[in-house]
Amino acid sequence: MLSDIKVLDLSTLLPGPYASMMLADLGAQVLRVESPDRVDLVRELAPKIGSSSAAHQYLNRSKRSIALDLKQPEAIDILHLLVAEHDIVLEQFRPGVMERLGLGYQALKAINPKLIYCSITGYGQTGPYRDRAGHDLNYLALSGVSSYSHRQGQAPLPLGIQVADIAGGSLHSVIGILAALHHRQKTGAGQHIDISMTDAAFALNGMSGAGYLGGQVEPQAEADLLNGGSFYDYYATQDGRYLSVASLEPKFFSGLCDLLNQPQLKTLGAGPEDQAQIKATLSDIFQQHSFAHWQQLFAPVDICVEPVLSFAEASQHPQLAARQMVVDVPHPELGTQQQIGSPIKFSAYQTTYSKAGGPIGSEGQQVLQALGLDNQQIDHLLAKGAVKF
Repeated sequence: MLSDIKVLDLSTLLPGPYASMMLADLGAQVLRVESPDRVDLVRELAPKIGSSSAAHQYLNRSKRSIALDLKQPEAIDILHLLVAEHDIVLEQFRPGVMERLGLGYQALKAINPKLIYCSITGYGQTGPYRDRAGHDLNYLALSGVSSYSHRQGQAPLPLGIQVADIAGGSLHSVIGILAALHHRQKTGAGQHIDISMTDAAFALNGMSGAGYLGGQVEPQAEADLLNGGSFYDYYATQDGRYLSVASLEPKFFSGLCDLLNQPQLKTLGAGPEDQAQIKATLSDIFQQHSFAHWQQLFAPVDICVEPVLSFAEASQHPQLAARQMVVDVPHPELGTQQQIGSPIKFSAYQTTYSKAGGPIGSEGQQVLQALGLDNQQIDHLLAKGAVKF
């Protein structure tokens, strides 16, 4: 769908690479620009498959790679040539770094006025925290999300996924890029997109944040309908597994009460004492039988109760299998590698995956040749260390 769009990805770690992977899944031509001497730490994550991690090979699927030492003027010259023929630059440096390299938006806009330039940072290009270091946990903390995402009297939990990085940085970047492409189609003009992961995490306080700003009701741990303040919660089984119970609507709650032979629960209301009574009753009941027993009981009924699956179990779930959420991607060493598939389904487009992410600079020679450089020029760049294959 984006096969005519060319992306230069100068990002590392998770937010930028995840965003450019989404664009590659939509057909965009993504060229990853990496440092030849400062390895992206994601390459080193366990488990490793060959020369890099499985996570790196997933995040960089269907992308080409060139290694440029941006501290050298010859490498900057190469990047300028690439910018002239690309639609999008995606970068994840702290504010000011790209400007010091001569690669800021204004400098690259002079080369390509139609360029869409997306910057992902922890705190944005402006404000007193613009130069401050941070990670996903910090952004969730400052955005208020962590303050009510825990049990009463307990510490906030480090989540299993990086919400601020992906839902904040990656997804909002892709939305901004696609909107800017539409704007460029109408006006012919590119623009700079400034994505702050803290801003985006703050915006994810969709309901609780609206309640505070509009009604001065401060969200608290286990105080809201959806964060443990009602029977909407997780419940342990006899063998230490868990069920998710989300039967909030009256018809679902009635069905739950009937299935568990607890009709008296239907008379209880939404107040804290009644909800606590419902939770206590459900907790006692679910601990009387095994996880497998409850799976079998709830599988044929439609009352919003589902088992808490491990990732291994989720990857084999028939619903996710039917939606092709585990796919085989060509891999240079393994033949194919299983990866998470694209979650976006279209009636007129089939997502394809050309290859798993490969070694640093693996397509560098082809990229330079396509720019018109001859073998002597390429050998000179290699000798200077400006590029690496």
